[in-house]
Amino acid sequence: MEINYIHEPTDLQCGQAVLAMILGTTPEHICKLLGNDRETTLAEMKRLLRDAGYIVSDERMQVCDKSELPIFCMLSLETPRCWHWSLYCEGIFYDPEHGIMDDFPDSKRRFYWKIQMKEND
Repeated sequence: MEINYIHEPTDLQCGQAVLAMILGTTPEHICKLLGNDRETTLAEMKRLLRDAGYIVSDERMQVCDKSELPIFCMLSLETPRCWHWSLYCEGIFYDPEHGIMDDFPDSKRRFYWKIQMKEND
Protein backbone atom coordinates (compact mmCIF):
# COMPACT_ATOMS: atom_id res chain seq x y z
CA MET A 1 0.00 0.00 0.00
CA GLU A 2 1.31 3.44 -0.88
CA ILE A 3 0.97 6.13 1.78
CA ASN A 4 1.48 9.81 1.00
CA TYR A 5 2.70 11.49 4.19
CA ILE A 6 0.60 14.37 5.55
CA HIS A 7 1.75 16.66 8.36
CA GLU A 8 -1.03 17.63 10.78
CA PRO A 9 -2.39 21.10 9.89
CA THR A 10 -2.80 21.96 13.61
CA ASP A 11 -1.72 20.37 16.89
CA LEU A 12 -5.27 19.03 17.29
CA GLN A 13 -5.59 17.36 13.88
CA CYS A 14 -3.35 14.28 14.09
CA GLY A 15 -6.42 12.03 13.72
CA GLN A 16 -7.62 13.87 10.64
CA ALA A 17 -4.13 13.63 9.13
CA VAL A 18 -4.00 9.86 9.79
CA LEU A 19 -7.43 9.37 8.21
CA ALA A 20 -6.41 11.53 5.24
CA MET A 21 -3.26 9.43 4.68
CA ILE A 22 -5.28 6.20 4.76
CA LEU A 23 -8.10 7.48 2.56
CA GLY A 24 -5.92 9.45 0.13
CA THR A 25 -7.53 12.82 0.76
CA THR A 26 -6.83 15.98 2.79
CA PRO A 27 -7.21 16.69 6.50
CA GLU A 28 -9.57 19.54 5.57
CA HIS A 29 -11.86 17.09 3.75
CA ILE A 30 -11.75 14.74 6.76
CA CYS A 31 -12.71 17.65 9.06
CA LYS A 32 -15.76 18.29 6.86
CA LEU A 33 -16.74 14.59 6.84
CA LEU A 34 -16.43 14.38 10.61
CA GLY A 35 -17.84 17.84 11.35
CA ASN A 36 -14.84 18.16 13.65
CA ASP A 37 -11.60 20.14 13.33
CA ARG A 38 -10.34 19.28 16.82
CA GLU A 39 -9.30 16.01 18.51
CA THR A 40 -10.81 12.92 16.93
CA THR A 41 -12.24 10.04 18.92
CA LEU A 42 -11.66 6.35 18.31
CA ALA A 43 -15.35 6.02 17.40
CA GLU A 44 -14.99 8.73 14.73
CA MET A 45 -11.85 7.11 13.33
CA LYS A 46 -13.42 3.64 13.14
CA ARG A 47 -16.72 4.88 11.69
CA LEU A 48 -15.08 6.82 8.88
CA LEU A 49 -12.74 3.95 7.97
CA ARG A 50 -15.54 1.37 8.06
CA ASP A 51 -17.79 3.62 5.97
CA ALA A 52 -14.94 3.74 3.41
CA GLY A 53 -14.78 -0.07 3.24
CA TYR A 54 -11.99 -0.87 5.69
CA ILE A 55 -12.08 -3.52 8.38
CA VAL A 56 -10.85 -2.11 11.70
CA SER A 57 -10.22 -4.43 14.63
CA ASP A 58 -12.51 -3.92 17.61
CA GLU A 59 -9.83 -4.79 20.14
CA ARG A 60 -7.22 -2.28 21.27
CA MET A 61 -3.86 -4.05 21.43
CA GLN A 62 -0.96 -2.82 23.54
CA VAL A 63 2.44 -2.89 21.83
CA CYS A 64 6.01 -2.38 23.05
CA ASP A 65 8.12 -3.16 19.98
CA LYS A 66 7.41 -2.51 16.31
CA SER A 67 7.99 -6.20 15.56
CA GLU A 68 4.63 -6.84 17.27
CA LEU A 69 2.68 -4.64 14.83
CA PRO A 70 0.53 -5.96 11.97
CA ILE A 71 1.30 -4.80 8.43
CA PHE A 72 -1.16 -1.89 8.58
CA CYS A 73 -2.59 -0.21 11.68
CA MET A 74 -3.48 3.05 13.34
CA LEU A 75 -1.70 3.87 16.58
CA SER A 76 -2.66 5.72 19.74
CA LEU A 77 0.47 6.89 21.55
CA GLU A 78 0.97 8.54 24.92
CA THR A 79 3.63 11.07 23.98
CA PRO A 80 5.31 13.45 26.45
CA ARG A 81 2.85 16.18 25.37
CA CYS A 82 -0.48 14.37 24.82
CA TRP A 83 -2.27 11.30 23.46
CA HIS A 84 -1.56 11.21 19.74
CA TRP A 85 -2.77 9.36 16.62
CA SER A 86 -0.19 7.92 14.24
CA LEU A 87 -0.07 5.44 11.33
CA TYR A 88 2.06 2.36 10.66
CA CYS A 89 2.29 0.64 7.28
CA GLU A 90 4.69 -2.06 6.10
CA GLY A 91 7.53 -1.21 8.49
CA ILE A 92 7.25 2.58 8.32
CA PHE A 93 5.71 5.03 10.80
CA TYR A 94 3.83 7.94 9.24
CA ASP A 95 3.52 10.30 12.17
CA PRO A 96 1.50 13.49 11.55
CA GLU A 97 3.66 15.46 13.99
CA HIS A 98 7.12 13.90 13.73
CA GLY A 99 7.34 12.82 10.08
CA ILE A 100 8.25 9.52 8.45
CA MET A 101 10.14 7.35 10.93
CA ASP A 102 11.68 3.88 11.30
CA ASP A 103 10.44 3.48 14.89
CA PHE A 104 7.83 4.83 17.28
CA PRO A 105 8.02 8.50 18.25
CA ASP A 106 8.86 9.04 21.93
CA SER A 107 5.93 7.50 23.81
CA LYS A 108 5.23 5.73 27.10
CA ARG A 109 2.14 3.68 26.23
CA ARG A 110 1.30 2.47 22.75
CA PHE A 111 -1.83 0.84 21.35
CA TYR A 112 -2.90 -0.21 17.87
CA TRP A 113 -5.95 -1.23 15.86
CA LYS A 114 -5.34 -3.42 12.81
CA ILE A 115 -6.70 -2.10 9.51
CA GLN A 116 -7.39 -4.08 6.35
CA MET A 117 -9.47 -3.75 3.21
CA LYS A 118 -12.74 -5.67 2.97
CA GLU A 119 -12.51 -8.75 0.82
CA ASN A 120 -14.73 -8.86 -2.23
CA ASP A 121 -17.85 -10.93 -1.68
